[in-house]
Amino acid sequence: MPATLPRSEPAQVPIFNAAFEDDVKAAVSYFAGLEQRIEAYGAAESRDAEARNAVRGLLQDARATRQSFFARHATEMYAVLTANLSRYLRVSELVYEAAEKFPGLLPTRRQIDQERALQRQSAKEGREIDQGLFMAHVMADPQCGLHMIHAMLRPKRLAEERLAEFRRTGFCDLGAATVARKGFIGEVTLTNKKFLNAEDDVAVAALEAAVDLVLLDDQIRVGVLRGGVVEHPKYAGKRVFNSGINLTHLYYGRISLVEFLLERELGLLNKMYRGLWRSQSYHELLEDYVEKPWLAAVDQFAIGGGCQILCVMDRVIAEPGAYFNLPASKEGFVPGFANLRFPRLVGIQLARHGIFFERQFAAQSPEGGRICDEIVPADRMDEAIEKNTAQMIRGGFVSTIANRKALRVGQEPLSAFRHYMAVYSWQQSLCLYDQDLIDNLERMWEPQKRTM
Repeated sequence: MPATLPRSEPAQVPIFNAAFEDDVKAAVSYFAGLEQRIEAYGAAESRDAEARNAVRGLLQDARATRQSFFARHATEMYAVLTANLSRYLRVSELVYEAAEKFPGLLPTRRQIDQERALQRQSAKEGREIDQGLFMAHVMADPQCGLHMIHAMLRPKRLAEERLAEFRRTGFCDLGAATVARKGFIGEVTLTNKKFLNAEDDVAVAALEAAVDLVLLDDQIRVGVLRGGVVEHPKYAGKRVFNSGINLTHLYYGRISLVEFLLERELGLLNKMYRGLWRSQSYHELLEDYVEKPWLAAVDQFAIGGGCQILCVMDRVIAEPGAYFNLPASKEGFVPGFANLRFPRLVGIQLARHGIFFERQFAAQSPEGGRICDEIVPADRMDEAIEKNTAQMIRGGFVSTIANRKALRVGQEPLSAFRHYMAVYSWQQSLCLYDQDLIDNLERMWEPQKRTM
């Protein structure tokens, strides 16, 4: 349909300087009027380019109003949603409850699903950016941010539902990931074999539940992360560790800001790095987590997100010829927490080479040796896993965990993690809707030639 101006005039932008309840009423009224103007352009799938640009402009102009409201009241919103920090909500639960409790301030699940149904990242209007902005303000507040971190370190419901089965059988198939108990080892395997063990919304959810099961099973002392055998003709019958984010899914709008980009860092990776929060206290200085050391066994490569995972491992072994990289400049977004963690492994200069100049790190090179601890022939990988994991707890499990915590305290205190997460939530949401990201995907990945 042609882009015609809505008949209703834009409401006056509210100034938020009153009590919380009064400012909420003003915000809800203002954003209700905004949605009426957007609806005047018709359904999203029927809008022409001019109409889509007009709607994007309205949403972008309104973002400054949301920023003003969140800057003043995000902590009060969080307090309401969590019943004064007595409820523990995952990021997805928080943002969608907020959308219902405070209409207009955040997109509803229905609005996000409607955008996803357009099946093109380039066709979306960027409503997820508002979720990133809100989460940035939540994480920027010391009390709310710490509470959110610990809420995300609780076991997923799926893991709790499958725990009895896993304890009984020692195996659990979660679809895109499996977890198996092998003596004192809990082996998590990424099995997204159709996509070269790439990560997407489904794979990350399965991996996090698998990690939960390893951490919850008292018989397991060490976690091991591997890639399963894939279907790709080039690697048929072989294991592949991790090929990073599923760029085809990203191009077609199937990668979510909340369930993938934010919950992956606060959930999956942070649980491997810190463990599960099972205490009644979430004081930053206590490091009071149920945690276990982790080893990664890299077959073929660890690309992008796979390389990010290596930054939280206690031990990395790889087969000859394996390599690691962070192709952020090819993709156009922030490579997770690699900007915080990768410099600790390779130094700031080489980290910049990897992030900005696509440098690849061969496992057998001196630089790759800063990421990988041991080179192991593929046919001896199982033997090497058993030997390395035994060494990791040789001093005793209690001692291993105590030393692991002590090493982490100086490297990445929760205050640093929280600060990074605040910046990441906002900046990554902007990257996700930058035209350069779409152009990069079309030029470097050619997703139109690939199947879903």
